[in-house]
Amino acid sequence: MDHSAHHTDTTHTPIDHEGHGHAAHHATHQGTHRGASWSTAAKATLHCLTGCAIGEILGMAIGTALLWGNVPTMVLAIALAFLFGYSFTLFAVLRAGLDLKSAIKVALAADTVSIAVMELVDNAIVALTPGAMDAQLSDGLFWAALLGGFAVAFLITTPVNKWMIGRGKGHAVAHAHH
Repeated sequence: MDHSAHHTDTTHTPIDHEGHGHAAHHATHQGTHRGASWSTAAKATLHCLTGCAIGEILGMAIGTALLWGNVPTMVLAIALAFLFGYSFTLFAVLRAGLDLKSAIKVALAADTVSIAVMELVDNAIVALTPGAMDAQLSDGLFWAALLGGFAVAFLITTPVNKWMIGRGKGHAVAHAHH
């Protein structure tokens, strides 16, 4: 990314930009919404995917270990994916100094669409993979379907995040606070 046109505002440190694209930063602070880079979108998606994956795997592992049926296991996995997905952004903006109520609003605005698309795609892949819903934690099929679902979800969610960030939405909302 060309940084030669970067503004000279000294209120930001290099940490402000770590893991985030300058286009989203400038779109948020200047009120002009330029397209986000693919790198920015991929980083935002990976951030979201990390929280989702932790929650999803934990939920699937808990439900499977407790011998729950497919529906309650999937509900738990999705709920935990949202919880962990939101928590990554929540903790980052709380560290940046936002109060809890504001931080929750930012996390919801930043991650809801990304997590929802990711969960829809990932769970559809798992549900449509023959035998995956009945696989146990020790089965390779369980992990192949889950990890394959994450890979496909990443590929589908990244363009969604690129579009949203380029319009000052999604992860760009969180970026304005850290």
